[in-house]
Amino acid sequence: MNGVVHAINVSNGGVPKLARAAAWVDTNGVEGDRQRNLKFHGGPDRAVCLYSLPLIEALRAEGHPIAPGTAGENLTLDGIDWRGMQPGARLEIGDLRLELTSFTAPCKTIRHSFRDEDFTRISQKVHPGWSRLYARVLDPGRITAGAPAILLASP
Repeated sequence: MNGVVHAINVSNGGVPKLARAAAWVDTNGVEGDRQRNLKFHGGPDRAVCLYSLPLIEALRAEGHPIAPGTAGENLTLDGIDWRGMQPGARLEIGDLRLELTSFTAPCKTIRHSFRDEDFTRISQKVHPGWSRLYARVLDPGRITAGAPAILLASP
């Protein structure tokens, strides 16, 4: 299934992550991005965090003040059926190849993106299908906003 990279988001730690036009992505994560708490974020199996633009738009329609990057995702994707985004699935963006490793547990750091600060709105355990996902980098590469994103395999 084909989609596009709507936004590449980075920060020097914390949220919101701000959009940039392009970035190098490797096993250390997205160029220019840093995580404050390495116990829960970053590392080879959590190098990249991904989220869905259509889900962000649906959450906004529910009254949540979420926007690309405010939930801490590095890549905001559009046009990919999020039901296929499961641990074990692979994604290709140019030369970059990712393997999804896990659903991302939300934490209070992103509470300001949600009405009544209810960050559990994107918890896989509470609302299946609404979660962000972590990915490991199989092949590093430079990516740009607007680049095609292809879901290669779903488990």
